[in-house]
Amino acid sequence: MLSAALKAGTAHRSCAFEVFARRLPDGRRYGIVAGTGRLLDALDDFRFGPEEIDALRPVLDDDTLGWLADYRFGGEIDGYREGELYFPGSPILTVRGGFAEAVILETLILSILNHDSAIASAAARMVNAAAGRPIIEMGGRRTHEQAAVASARAAYLAGVDLTSNLEAARTYGVPSAGTAAHAFTLSFAHADGSDERAAFAAQIDALGVGTTLLVDTYDITTGVKNAIEVAGPELGAVRIDSGDLGVLARQVRQQLDDLGATKTKIVVSGDLDEYAIASLRAEPVDLYGVGTSLVTGSGSPTAGMVYKLVEVDGVPVAKRSSRKESHGGAKRAVRAARSTGTIVEEILLRDSTRPEPGVAAAPIPGTDGLDVSELQIPLVRGGDRVEDLPTLEESRKHVAHGLVTLPWEGLGLSHGDPAIPTRYLNEPESR
Repeated sequence: MLSAALKAGTAHRSCAFEVFARRLPDGRRYGIVAGTGRLLDALDDFRFGPEEIDALRPVLDDDTLGWLADYRFGGEIDGYREGELYFPGSPILTVRGGFAEAVILETLILSILNHDSAIASAAARMVNAAAGRPIIEMGGRRTHEQAAVASARAAYLAGVDLTSNLEAARTYGVPSAGTAAHAFTLSFAHADGSDERAAFAAQIDALGVGTTLLVDTYDITTGVKNAIEVAGPELGAVRIDSGDLGVLARQVRQQLDDLGATKTKIVVSGDLDEYAIASLRAEPVDLYGVGTSLVTGSGSPTAGMVYKLVEVDGVPVAKRSSRKESHGGAKRAVRAARSTGTIVEEILLRDSTRPEPGVAAAPIPGTDGLDVSELQIPLVRGGDRVEDLPTLEESRKHVAHGLVTLPWEGLGLSHGDPAIPTRYLNEPESR
């Protein structure tokens, strides 16, 4: 495609591409934009060096290889800030540049945004279901080794408190925590039988009584008894990783209290998702450990975003294939909210209606009495990242704020329409 565009003379036509999702994954009422920071990092390094050029020689002509060797994106990118809510049709990212320099970014952009947004969207549902109780991400062994680090970042962005992935802690500063595995307790077994107490004693000797002991390797009641006898009533926490977690949490809480360990917390893990977390809301659980469901998007491992050409030399263009239609023309996105902060709708307008800096925007039909805010922000100018973009911590706070602005029914785990509707205004005729 690139080679053909260079030969045809269309490679440098001024174009606008948009990233959007035609629909939300089944059962979802909103999405969370995630991966923007990682995308900008990747864009800085997106080059074709000698090894890449050599690998492409069998399939591309010399002119195309020469173009790739000199490649550096020099256009503009606007988009929803990381941590922003999105809905069907939201122009999450707008990429402007020559056709060739912009079209070649499709896989880079979609692979990052689709993955991270899926994880963040699932994580936000889990955080809401946890109702203020902390969650630790523990899914590093359930996904690709590089995806595990990105997943930990996206989960933290969405409100998950901790990760067991130390590479995510090193790379992105995500707070880390973890517990011992069953293998550690089993490693103290000998010819005469198991020795759970010795395992607990070794862990406490190394880490202190504030550590978390895994108590269900053998019999859970005996495990709790051994834990408190070895650590004393100031033990930090016990973890339950199997069985009927609700029933066991109640039993363990009662046993801990009877043993005087009233401050010892209970951590539960084992195939949890947002529905399981919600079902445990009334139980004496202090922290949830979530693995597989979190790093795989809890059944929706992709956000379903697409990257579509919407404008060529100022002319709106649109795909018309059945169920894969797109809306032509670059768009401006605003969100209308009541004075209470609850959002009412998302409105997409022609980009030409965007006000100049310092100029008041024209009133938007149907928004009388509502607060209207712009959604896209500058991300890249002249190929360079815009300075002072929101940090990961700032974006994490933005997610928490955004969830509060959703109508209450939009936070439910039941199936339904998107939490707010998307409305198109002054849509241009597309070619």
